[in-house]
Amino acid sequence: MKTIQLGQSDLQVTPICLGTMTFGEQVDEPTAHAILNRALARGVNFIDTAEMYAVPPRAETFNATEIIVGHWLAKNPSARQRLVLATKVAGPARGMPWIRGGSADLSAADIIAACEGSLRRLQTDVIDLYQIHWPVRHVPAFGVMYFDPAKDEPGTSIHAQLEALHTLVQAGKVRAIGLSNETPYGVHEFVRLAEQHGLARVATVQNGYCLLNRTVENALDETMHRLGVSLLAYSPLAFGLLTGKYDASGLTGPQAPAQARITKFESTRKQRWGRPDALAGARRYNALAREHGLTPTQMALAFCYTKWQVASTLIGVTSVAQLDEDLDAWGTTLSPELLKQIDAIRWEIRDPAL
Repeated sequence: MKTIQLGQSDLQVTPICLGTMTFGEQVDEPTAHAILNRALARGVNFIDTAEMYAVPPRAETFNATEIIVGHWLAKNPSARQRLVLATKVAGPARGMPWIRGGSADLSAADIIAACEGSLRRLQTDVIDLYQIHWPVRHVPAFGVMYFDPAKDEPGTSIHAQLEALHTLVQAGKVRAIGLSNETPYGVHEFVRLAEQHGLARVATVQNGYCLLNRTVENALDETMHRLGVSLLAYSPLAFGLLTGKYDASGLTGPQAPAQARITKFESTRKQRWGRPDALAGARRYNALAREHGLTPTQMALAFCYTKWQVASTLIGVTSVAQLDEDLDAWGTTLSPELLKQIDAIRWEIRDPAL
């Protein structure tokens, strides 16, 4: 895999990134370290984590993933120089009192303190890509379809957030900055203010993107293209829906074991991936993949791996075998005919897991 430049930064990453949110919940530390070893051995140089992880978020597992990754880096000091390490500061922690007391804001001081905590847990002197996990302001995200001005609350300005991130870059604690779960407006504002005030420029946006959620293609892709910001696509397999393992039954049936992410998280919260419409849509895409001699996983990942909008695709796994399957899908091509059929399904069902 050739490396790709992230935005206008000097970061060069592989087009596949290992997401780690399963570490500390579904994946114990020895297994996590085996997965990290295998990813590095197979050429992946990009690892993404977050202070909030593991997922689903719980007080008991807050910071667990960064700690596990930090232990691995301490055991493999030479690996750090080969890797681009990304993490995130959690946005407003409404409903999660274990994160900054459940604050409805994210102040400049919070950003600085969170970064210091991540550096300690990851046992590193610098974070290559530091991201805001979700916006301070109200936005349509995490299953919310519409922007509602009535839900906007006072909070730290984008300018102040950007100044805090710039401070971390100037101090040498962060090499580049990014956003996550952002909108075209947010990306424009961060870039505009950076250019206006000579502050650090956003290199990336990490948003959900898969066959069941292509909302990135509804204007955000043009914004990122024209501003020189790279997309990091998360949940390319839609929490497992696009692997085909839930096709035979409902989300709570025998095909969804108790330890599955869809059972532990989405089927109870009724967010994007737990919706009946999302499962129905996944079944259609999975059937289409099989008609073309592909596994559902191959088609779903190839869709992300080959889209011009995507710089790097984040894969989340619970075993070395899953990691190998996801990496083996690299190089799979989708015919023009198949892509037309994919678009035809989207025209009918749109984005059931937005």
